[in-house]
Amino acid sequence: MNSHLSSFRVRYGETDQMGVVYHGNYAQYFELGRTEWLRSLGITYKDMEISGIMLPVISLKCNFIKSALYDDVLTVETKLKKEPLVKIEFDYVIRNKNQEILCTGNTVLAFMDMKTNKPIKCPDTLLKKLGF
Repeated sequence: MNSHLSSFRVRYGETDQMGVVYHGNYAQYFELGRTEWLRSLGITYKDMEISGIMLPVISLKCNFIKSALYDDVLTVETKLKKEPLVKIEFDYVIRNKNQEILCTGNTVLAFMDMKTNKPIKCPDTLLKKLGF
């Protein structure tokens, strides 16, 4: 399935007093991965919101394997798990510069109509860009 790599450097404010990335930041790393994955397809969250669609997270799973540290360069691999319908599901692997797996995770998001606040099907434009 469709995957994308995004790299970034751990900032000081993302770490605790020991220089270890605070666990809550991994949700933001996953978000960075999926927004850049969408951007690589020519779609942004901003574009979707302008068209009246929002994508709230309805499930988040994170498995910590090894600590990420201040100033590490990390790469998040974002992979679409299956064809999106009303929900879109991603798997993630975060690695350090030595290609060691630090964290794996999964998120599920729902396509929602911003006016009615009700679930809707995945936009046809996204499905076409994904080849479905």
